[in-house]
Amino acid sequence: MTYRHSMLCHTNGIRPVLPVQWRGLDGLVGVYWEAEGDQGANAYYLSPDPRIVVFFNDVADCIRVSNRGGVFSGHERPLTRAIYVPAGVPMWTQFTARHRFSHLDLHLHEDRLMRFLAPSTGSSAARAILRRPAEIDDVGPIGTLAGMIVDELANPAHHPLFAENLVGSLATALLDIPAETGKRTSNGRITQAQMNRLLQRFDASPDGRMTVGEMAEAVGLSESWFSEAFRQTTGKTPLQWQLARRVERAKGLLGESATSVADVAAQLGFSDQAHLTRVFRQITGETPAAWRKALSTGG
Repeated sequence: MTYRHSMLCHTNGIRPVLPVQWRGLDGLVGVYWEAEGDQGANAYYLSPDPRIVVFFNDVADCIRVSNRGGVFSGHERPLTRAIYVPAGVPMWTQFTARHRFSHLDLHLHEDRLMRFLAPSTGSSAARAILRRPAEIDDVGPIGTLAGMIVDELANPAHHPLFAENLVGSLATALLDIPAETGKRTSNGRITQAQMNRLLQRFDASPDGRMTVGEMAEAVGLSESWFSEAFRQTTGKTPLQWQLARRVERAKGLLGESATSVADVAAQLGFSDQAHLTRVFRQITGETPAAWRKALSTGG
């Protein structure tokens, strides 16, 4: 995709010491800076897109960072070597000593990050991951990947896909992806603990409607793996199971109150009374009205 990053940036006492190197790729822009900041220098950054910043030298002793209104009195922290800043999250920095540094800035369209993550984590889990900031100081392989990306910015030697995949690897190494997300369940089945989490999530839903992605997120699996494991465990697809649970809710409402079938359908998110009646008959063999009548007569 054609992508041009934008960022609100105000700096004071910070200056580049070498020409900036940058390169636009599919849904992302990579920028390499070598710069220097004076003691007391400060900056403010706000981007509508997610950002990844990797420093090639230690900065914790010289730069402090805050995400709370530029307050540097109890709310600041040392700046780490690698950070992920979600879209729309502001960041203030302040230098406690003169410091020369170099870093890689990656500006990414959120859809591009979704394309990196969603095939393995599921779209719902991926969106949740992208809302969580990440900060690490022991960069390890992230530093190696960042160096390779900088080489491709300055002197492209491969197809752009090479650099894009490097960025994808770096992002997945840095982002806060739960260890369980995307892993297959034991023996290809949903565990009882996972099923309990799903039931809790389902019971908390007012109308009992959940997408397959939301169901997968509740148990920490990708959509594709969840669907297969769920079928192996229950003998039903996720949506078949969900419809059966919603019909059980309908039975409770029909049996415990004088609520009309149309109102029950509306409460449980069915499009109309006819929709509930059709699903109810498929699952129970009776219409809601016939089921209620049989219940009231003890038949």
